[in-house]
Amino acid sequence: MLFSSTVQANDKPFSIAIHGGAGTISKAKLTDEQQQAYRDKLKQAVDAGYKVLKQGGDSIAAVTTAINILEDSPLFNAGKGAVYTFDGGHELDASIMDGKTMNAGAVSGVKHIKNPIDLARAVMDKSVHVMLSGSGAEEFALNQGFTLVPNQYFDTNARYQQLLDAKAKIHSQQQKGLDYQASHQQLDANYKFGTVGAVALDKSGNLAAGTSTGGMTAKRFGRIGDSPVIGAGNYAENGVCAVSATGHGEYFIRYHVAGDICARAKYGQKSLLQAADEVINQRLITAGGTGGVIAVDHLGNIATPFNTGGMYRATRKSGEEAQVMIWRDN
Repeated sequence: MLFSSTVQANDKPFSIAIHGGAGTISKAKLTDEQQQAYRDKLKQAVDAGYKVLKQGGDSIAAVTTAINILEDSPLFNAGKGAVYTFDGGHELDASIMDGKTMNAGAVSGVKHIKNPIDLARAVMDKSVHVMLSGSGAEEFALNQGFTLVPNQYFDTNARYQQLLDAKAKIHSQQQKGLDYQASHQQLDANYKFGTVGAVALDKSGNLAAGTSTGGMTAKRFGRIGDSPVIGAGNYAENGVCAVSATGHGEYFIRYHVAGDICARAKYGQKSLLQAADEVINQRLITAGGTGGVIAVDHLGNIATPFNTGGMYRATRKSGEEAQVMIWRDN
């Protein structure tokens, strides 16, 4: 009987999916070396999360392990690769949700946290709150033993050039008489989003989702996107699905994207693929929103729909090799 139980436990499906942001991601603008660098980092992250699951670790640990690797890379708009605010600094957001307990943690506008997803997890596990912001979140971080880093830790030349380009375009539009709102709306979509995230199903059937971001290039006034908003930037519920989003955050907040996908699967009895496709490629497009999601259901099925030119992503299911993709055809 013991042998039989062990076999059953080992046969339980487990899966993980990660993303490094969606956007136009033109093949012509990525050199072979750059493309390989993205693929290598995505594979490293998904394999690390998969290893946690394979060894019997829980979905929360798998999600944070994978996201930490992406946060530590300057390739992605999260952690080290965070974009610049209009004033030339960095403000980071993150959230995580445990599908088993329906508990969640989030931080927004932090400036000195090397791995925001870790602080979001601490908020979930060690506080009585769901979301903490700014200096208060960092005070909590110190209380929990985190070491703060200087804001300059997040500086990268590539992101700084993006800021200069964005500000020049905003200034040009304002000279034509457009106000702040109108001039910002003229920016290319790639300035408006970029995120990393992970979703996982562990051998015990527990689902989890996490999302981390540097936000929007040239953002002002303490702007907060969808990434730290539960139900918008991510969502997880055991027996249903886990979702992490990347896109133009204002739309993902308005349309409750992550939560809507799970609701369609739960109450509409729709497959994960159908629910995710309806929200991303129908409802969101009709509204004018751009981006994508990664999602996994309680059976280990994975969906990665996006309505942009590409989305950095990787998936791995129990007993299978990693699949690393950027565009629809690969």
